[in-house]
Amino acid sequence: MPRGRILDLLQGGDRRTIGRSDQVAAMVSKAPELFPELMAGLWSEDPLVRMRAADAAEKVTRKNRELLQPYKGELLGLMAETEQQELRWHLAAMVPRLLLNAKQRNLATSLLVGYLEDRSSIVKTCALQGLADLAQDDPSIRPGVIDLLRQATRTGTAAMKARGRRLLVRLER
Repeated sequence: MPRGRILDLLQGGDRRTIGRSDQVAAMVSKAPELFPELMAGLWSEDPLVRMRAADAAEKVTRKNRELLQPYKGELLGLMAETEQQELRWHLAAMVPRLLLNAKQRNLATSLLVGYLEDRSSIVKTCALQGLADLAQDDPSIRPGVIDLLRQATRTGTAAMKARGRRLLVRLER
C-alpha cells in the first residue's frame, strides 16, 4: 500500500464504529514499517481518524509494544492534552506498555488518576486498567493504586466495580 494511504482507510462513517481499524491493525502488524504513518493519525485533524488510528495502534502494540517506544514523549504529551475520550481510553492502554523512567512513570500515573475524573465511564475504567498495569511493574505505586481500585469497587460505575475487583485480585497476589 502506498504511503499516506493507510489513514485514508480510517476516514468516514459513524463515530460509533471502529470503521476499518481492525483491517489497518492487521496490515501494520504484518508491515511494521507502516507504524509511523499509523501513529501520525493520532494527531490527525479528523477526530474519526484519531480515534481509529489509536484503536489500531493499541491493537498492534498488544503484541509488539516496542513499536511505541520511539513515541514515548509524544504519547505522554498527547495523553496530557487530549480531551477526546476515544483517544484517552486507548492512550490509557498504550502508555503503560512503554519503558518509562521514574519521572515519566509519575507523570503517566498522575495523568491516569486525572482520567478517573473524566465524564466517560470507559475512560475511567481504562484508567484503572492502566494504573494497575503500571503498578504491576512498579511496587512503589502499588499501595496507592490498590487504594484507588478499592474505592472504584465501592463507588464507581458497574464497569469500574467489575474491573476494579479483577485488578485487585491480580495486584494483591
